[in-house]
Amino acid sequence: QVQLVESGGGLVQAGGSLRLSCTASGRTFDWYAMGWFRQAPGKEREFVAAISWDSESTLYADSVKGRFTISRDNDKSMVYLQMNNLKPEDTAVYYCNGVRFTATTLTHEYDFWGQGTQVTVSS
Repeated sequence: QVQLVESGGGLVQAGGSLRLSCTASGRTFDWYAMGWFRQAPGKEREFVAAISWDSESTLYADSVKGRFTISRDNDKSMVYLQMNNLKPEDTAVYYCNGVRFTATTLTHEYDFWGQGTQVTVSS
């Protein structure tokens, strides 16, 4: 009953920028915090960033700190990931999902994954 749609991916040169968008619909009445994840071929899915309902708290993976910024617009039911200074290591399919997190650790993710959006960074 949950639908997740990611968009905004594409091909970009190293050092470039992209902004990803995510919308969630359906039975998400108990969802508050949202997060971004990514998965490259042959690798496990990894956590990228999370944001609280009121946007006052965020959490980032060490690999993207200082380069990526997560934000949200609850009136539009949208979550964004601004990706700056992209590196080839950022190449992956990016997904959004409902999450729970503390000040330092991701503690939960819902098992309702969308199709994701492909980000490819060339060198």
